Amino acid sequence: MTGQVAEAPGGTTAGTDVLTVGVEEEFLLVDPHTGAAVPAVDLVLEQVPAELRGQVEREFQTSQIEIGSPPGLELSSIRHSLGVLRKALADAAERAGVRLLAIGTGPVDGPVPPVVDKPRFDRMIERFRLLVPGPGNNGMHVHVGVPDPETGVQVLNHVRPWLPMLHAITTNSPFAGGEDTSYASWRSVEWERWPSVAPTPWLESHEHYQRLIRQLIASGVMLDEGMLYWYARLSAKYPTVELRIGDVCPTVDDAVLVAALVRALVATAMEDVEAGRPALRTDHHLLVGAHWRAAHDGLEGEGVDVTTGEPKPAWDLLDGFVERLRPALERHGDWAEVSDLLGGLRRHGTGAARQRAVYARTGRLVDVVHDVARQTRG
Repeated sequence: MTGQVAEAPGGTTAGTDVLTVGVEEEFLLVDPHTGAAVPAVDLVLEQVPAELRGQVEREFQTSQIEIGSPPGLELSSIRHSLGVLRKALADAAERAGVRLLAIGTGPVDGPVPPVVDKPRFDRMIERFRLLVPGPGNNGMHVHVGVPDPETGVQVLNHVRPWLPMLHAITTNSPFAGGEDTSYASWRSVEWERWPSVAPTPWLESHEHYQRLIRQLIASGVMLDEGMLYWYARLSAKYPTVELRIGDVCPTVDDAVLVAALVRALVATAMEDVEAGRPALRTDHHLLVGAHWRAAHDGLEGEGVDVTTGEPKPAWDLLDGFVERLRPALERHGDWAEVSDLLGGLRRHGTGAARQRAVYARTGRLVDVVHDVARQTRG
């Protein structure tokens, strides 16, 4: 939620057409026996190795913890960073007597842990009260470098129609309160309680973007620019476009796949901007419907074809989406790895599908928790 990490997770690199990419991931801390969320962030932070503490921080609730990868040009560097950080955090959690879960929200019923003691968070609670979402709302944010804010705004216009596809890929929270919600991403439903959560609107310019922020703050919908929870936005701190639609991914493989697709989507958008090709001006309410369908079905059902407004099997939409991004994936040297990772996703399903498969076998949510913990550590 905070979007604040010690080092910029994305940026531009002079003299190259390869864009940098960085990833932020939020995790849930749970009781190892019951799977219920626990307010253990300070205990876990004490156990994190000193050399990694600059890449780990508190999140909104005391049951959450966040990592941020340094920006990289190669997927291998993102994979390495996330792998090191996840393992170190999982080890730290176990030393603190809890477990680390890469999951969108807590599957097991239990008390809602308190919010981290921070003046800004205190003001958010005072303003918005019961909008605090459950035991922890954990997302994945991907930053990609852009040369300037005006280009960044045009990139936002170009990427907005395609974000439901990324939403579907990352669904990883089917259970909440001890039962199946019927959604693949219940986190999305909880998250939308906040009044500033929405698909990114059509933007005329960077000045228009800034004016909307001022107006939303003046209206009381947001305390500050950090509460601009559009599904894609300009980072308030770094020279990046930040896509923030997905649940945190269960594995490093899943996270690397999403990072590669996001970078390719931004690169494709930048090519279109430079060539003067117009963005697809998708109706806002169609986007809302496409995102709802993605949150409900994931990849295991239907999605909405935003070019026609018609329903279509989600995997067919994903195949078309990836083919559209193929030139940018090839230019970044990511095509072979993305093809392999997509094959794994097709075999194993989304995080939501994997959780439901475990529950179907055992009938115990604690087994789902153990399996997610295993995937988290990798």
